[in-house]
Amino acid sequence: MSILIKPLVTEKFSAMNEYGKYGFVVERSANKVQIRQEVEKKYGVTVEFVNTMVQPGKSKSRSTKAGVIKGKSKTYKKAIVKVTDGDIIDFYSGI
Repeated sequence: MSILIKPLVTEKFSAMNEYGKYGFVVERSANKVQIRQEVEKKYGVTVEFVNTMVQPGKSKSRSTKAGVIKGKSKTYKKAIVKVTDGDIIDFYSGI
């Protein structure tokens, strides 16, 4: 199984792409060295640095006929990867 689960394609991360920074959702157990190696192997770019953070799950609730249902979204780990100048990662090439 791959360390990279999916790329983060949001408005905020799309703006960061201009500066060579890309976001990924990664496995919780992955470290920065493993993330660097996986991105370099999968996308063929040179990685300058990797920043990671754990995004805690949020509480969710909704009202139904049967009452209030409470739950929680999953906790996940994000990685921000900075590639060298001139390198780009194209998430839409496989579409």
